[in-house]
Amino acid sequence: MRRTPDGAATPADRPETLADLLGGRRGAVDASLPPVAFGIGWLLGGHSLSAGVGAAVLTGAALAGWRLHRGDRPRSVLVGLLAVCVAAVVAVRTGRAEDFFLVQLLSNAASTLAWVVSIVVRWPLLGVVVGAVLGQRTRWRRDRALLRAYGRGSWVWAVSYVLRVAVFLPLWLGGQVVALTVARVALSWPLVAAVLAVSWVVVRRSLPAGHPGLRHPVVPAAAAAEPAEK
Repeated sequence: MRRTPDGAATPADRPETLADLLGGRRGAVDASLPPVAFGIGWLLGGHSLSAGVGAAVLTGAALAGWRLHRGDRPRSVLVGLLAVCVAAVVAVRTGRAEDFFLVQLLSNAASTLAWVVSIVVRWPLLGVVVGAVLGQRTRWRRDRALLRAYGRGSWVWAVSYVLRVAVFLPLWLGGQVVALTVARVALSWPLVAAVLAVSWVVVRRSLPAGHPGLRHPVVPAAAAAEPAEK
């Protein structure tokens, strides 16, 4: 049996997927709960910003406590809670409920740029992330087939961020708080699950027949003989 980053076991005879390696769907589900709490609190409070912010922060704090109790990494838990608090502060400072989603909008715009640039400079972020999870450092970049496959898979992620910006921006400009809440959920875990699946298919189909897979980059003999990068 193999273990995923979340500690779940996978059968040794079943090829690992990107979902197994990255565990992105659970994090996306967790991230969608505070915005949902914000939208519900805002509605039940009669469009009260304080009610929405209070519900979001309480939900984020409760979720962080639960994740810490389960033994999740404190850093990732605190980053998630910090994101909720920053969104709450922005909304309170501007006095606009739709600004609770502004940080999400800006982060997706920045992510779009980061993923596209990473592909152009031949450091696709999908390879960077998976390589770090597998402890390969930059060894995966010496495998031309794997580098090409990660580049193609990274385009799937870049498109997902473009989609989010295309949906969030007009809703934010129109002050559509309820629609932003719905979009935040629809474009979190369902989209992440779809992107994980599609990018995995793209990566696998981009690799030549007989390639040993993500865990075993095919490094040319000359490159393999070089000292490991520090």
